[in-house]
Amino acid sequence: MATQRNALVVRGGWEGHEPVATSELFIPFLKESGFNVTIENNLEVYADPQVMAQTDLIIQCWTMGEILSEELAGLRRAIESGTGFAGWHGGVVDSFRISSDYLQLMGAQFAAHPNDLVRHTVQILPEQAEHEIVSGLPEQFSLTTEQYWMLTDPLNTVLATTTIPAGESTPWDQDVVSPVAWTRRWGAGKIFVSTIGHRVADLQVPEVEKLTRRGLLWAARGRPA
Repeated sequence: MATQRNALVVRGGWEGHEPVATSELFIPFLKESGFNVTIENNLEVYADPQVMAQTDLIIQCWTMGEILSEELAGLRRAIESGTGFAGWHGGVVDSFRISSDYLQLMGAQFAAHPNDLVRHTVQILPEQAEHEIVSGLPEQFSLTTEQYWMLTDPLNTVLATTTIPAGESTPWDQDVVSPVAWTRRWGAGKIFVSTIGHRVADLQVPEVEKLTRRGLLWAARGRPA
């Protein structure tokens, strides 16, 4: 019989991103995939070395807010030791804005969404088309939601991008290509981020749901026996 893995869902922060409702979308999938799922509504768990050592995957949905130094140290230590980390939208890339160590961990920071809810296209990078997270997805798909402008670093393996157009009314004078989904290695741990997920409906778009589910499994430590 396969040994179950442990997933920790940490949710809270700004309620506008529906941390409970969006994370609840994926809890049944995690259980079906063989995970014991624990839910925490505070960040204190990150500072618990025993819990973190036994956690194979952290799903964080926590927009803005502040993280204490011992909580962040525990999170970084766990990921470096092999615990996977995954999430979407502001729940991971607009978290703990004043913490430079957290930004380094994610390799990215939300900068803006120039238009509120806008129809835009997500493009899978051709060179990543066979990656297990995006394999079989359409080369491009469209959706109407926030289009994130991201500041990122070169350690990320970008799987998909979107283009934010320049125009007569924009202060930028050329189109900006911004990452939508990426993976990242940090010590022995794996990190998956998708910028899509402003609301529940965004995560229910078939391509987005598949992308997110696969990203969660990719990031998790180990494989089921």
